[in-house]
Amino acid sequence: MATAPVLVLIDHTDDGAVRPAVRELLALAARFGSVHGVWVDPVAPGADALAELGAHGASQVHVVAPNGEHHLTPVVAEAIAVVVGSVAPRAVLLTNSFEHKEVAGVLGVRTGAGVVVDAAGLEDSDGTFVATKSVFAATWTTRCAIRTPLAVVAVKPNAAEVVATGQGPASVEVHAVDAEAATAAARGVELVERTERAPSGRPDLSSAQVVVVGGRGTDGDFGPVADLADVLGGAVGATRVATDEGWIDHEAQIGQTGVTVSPRLYIGAGVSGAVHHRGGMQSAGTIIAVNNDPEAPIFEIADLGIVGDLRTVLPAATQELRRLLG
Repeated sequence: MATAPVLVLIDHTDDGAVRPAVRELLALAARFGSVHGVWVDPVAPGADALAELGAHGASQVHVVAPNGEHHLTPVVAEAIAVVVGSVAPRAVLLTNSFEHKEVAGVLGVRTGAGVVVDAAGLEDSDGTFVATKSVFAATWTTRCAIRTPLAVVAVKPNAAEVVATGQGPASVEVHAVDAEAATAAARGVELVERTERAPSGRPDLSSAQVVVVGGRGTDGDFGPVADLADVLGGAVGATRVATDEGWIDHEAQIGQTGVTVSPRLYIGAGVSGAVHHRGGMQSAGTIIAVNNDPEAPIFEIADLGIVGDLRTVLPAATQELRRLLG
């Protein structure tokens, strides 16, 4: 008897490019059986997108032209529910963005699935999916068993290693799915306006493998933080104090009330390490802290701590990295 597939919601840009975090979801899904993608958009994926999906393990892609604005989370959840009804998957995996966590919740209500968000890992334990996640400001690591027939899991970035299978677009079956009429709940949300954010050239904060963060100690000068992030190919983040002061946009805030990140490398410059900030970054692979206060709480969780002025340390590090990188 064939094993039920795992569905992956294909997060993509408006011009049809697959977002990098999807590759990790495909690699994770491939551990549990066949991988099906769900593409929610009136415009079907192009040849480049199909080639990328096939190369990373997707065998089938279900294209749903939703009955409603495809950027709205209730509409996306309903579209996935249609595919779930026809494919009967074991699990649905999504990226851990704010939007997709909301999709996961709505989908759980629609399908009766068990839902876990902010998952740092996923495994199959004798037919039961078990998700690993940190709770209580990352002071506890839990294992959450999903005992319903369908598991819906929003997975944090860097939870799986990207592995290309070598498949091509010819091996990807594309299915057009007729979406059922939108429910009153989905019709109750109206998209009034969308404003595209100007591209920064840096990776998305929530999925970046390297994040350089500035806090109160920057005194509003994020130049050294941005320079180091650029030489490392990383994203720029901030503490709540820095965003509240208006030094940087609120979209850059990391913490319990901001973005949760789990990069392979986190560098905090002038960051004290308050508990609400630690809750959004403590699962980083390697933590480097630069602060002129040797008693700063962030040194308690740092793998490498540098007591010094960030205005001296960061430019010196950036200069040396540029020299080494040529």
